[in-house]
Amino acid sequence: MSNSLQPIGNLSPGNDLNGYIQIVNGIPVLSAEEEHSLAVRLHEENDLEAARRLVMSHLRFVVYIARSYSGYGLAQADLIQEGNVGLMKAVKRFDPAQGVRLVSFAVHWIKAEIHEFVLRNWRIVKIATTKAQRKLFFNLRGSKKRLAWLNNDEVDAIASDLNVKPGVVREMESRLSAHDAGFDYAPGEDDEQATSQAPASYLENSELNPAELLENSDWEEDSSRRLAYAISQLDERSKDILQRRWLAEHKATLHELADTYGVSAERIRQLEKNAMKKLKSYMIEDNAAA
Repeated sequence: MSNSLQPIGNLSPGNDLNGYIQIVNGIPVLSAEEEHSLAVRLHEENDLEAARRLVMSHLRFVVYIARSYSGYGLAQADLIQEGNVGLMKAVKRFDPAQGVRLVSFAVHWIKAEIHEFVLRNWRIVKIATTKAQRKLFFNLRGSKKRLAWLNNDEVDAIASDLNVKPGVVREMESRLSAHDAGFDYAPGEDDEQATSQAPASYLENSELNPAELLENSDWEEDSSRRLAYAISQLDERSKDILQRRWLAEHKATLHELADTYGVSAERIRQLEKNAMKKLKSYMIEDNAAA
């Protein structure tokens, strides 16, 4: 079953959210027997119509879960859409032989997709990257009941509940309280002031200027061309030795190459040294000709 399955024809939360919610709330809830029968058909026969009915009957549940994430400043329609993706993943993986209702199994998948969406879109810069940080992010937002900064007792209590150090809680609180800032625009009394105070007006790029970047790019391109020419002038054994000693992902040792060519490791080292000299000579020769 594809995750792009459209649960209700062409209707989506983004087109008409209120209409969407009204329609999904009007879809009959499946009985335990009906749900089990459909799940068996999907699990054993890959019946897509059974999958569609299972998804549709649980769309109201996604809406209910998505509403609990309304405090993140993200569009409700987007949260529902992501939750629907999680629901479809759950339906695809649901095993009726386990003896649990689909709604109990699906809640994990629905929340997981919504969590990922929130973390991807809540800030331009990722606020939580590790599994522990993600858990702290959602738990800390739920634990903060007021706008003021947490006091030491509150930090210690949250740290104890989440089994993390108080410093980790403080760091995440700081991240939650921060705001994205535009690089070329900053809030001001007027547009001129906003532009002059923007980071773009005082942060200097110490990297190379465009002319130097172009020059370096041309130099790298020319060097690559001359290297390719020089390698093409070598004999097959020298090519193979350099390739396996310097260019391969898993570089060969002198002894491995010695076994391949039936010579000593010292002889391979000499061949490699001679090949490098020839390579340098051919590159200089090609450069002079150019």
